[in-house]
Amino acid sequence: MSAATRQLPEGRYGRSADADARTDRRLKVIGAVLGALTLVLLVWIGWDKIAGTEVSGQVITFQVVSDHEVQVHLEVRKNTDTEAVCTLRSVAEDHSEVGRRDVRLNQHSDRIDTVATIRTTSRGTSAELIGCQPTH
Repeated sequence: MSAATRQLPEGRYGRSADADARTDRRLKVIGAVLGALTLVLLVWIGWDKIAGTEVSGQVITFQVVSDHEVQVHLEVRKNTDTEAVCTLRSVAEDHSEVGRRDVRLNQHSDRIDTVATIRTTSRGTSAELIGCQPTH
């Protein structure tokens, strides 16, 4: 004895199998498009974060002017359309921080040489660049 497969009457118990298949295909296509757009957005954000706004700097020289002032010659490299801020600090002989300054660089140039003055609370014996980063 074999069991015969019985089909339900068309349209009597809800949607047909063809309509369900079309809906499934439509949802799969929408999901694939949204997934691809999300992937493109993440790659774009990552690329911009890694390669788009690099700023680097270095202290060329520094000079202790007085017990309350250190001058720093700073060289910064960046993209021409990027504005940046570099943080400098001066330390005393016992390695305690005696002064700090943020230097804003708004010039539209890819290489900037500037001299900044750090005001100190006591005599600074050195100056160092903590870091440079783009401003947003």
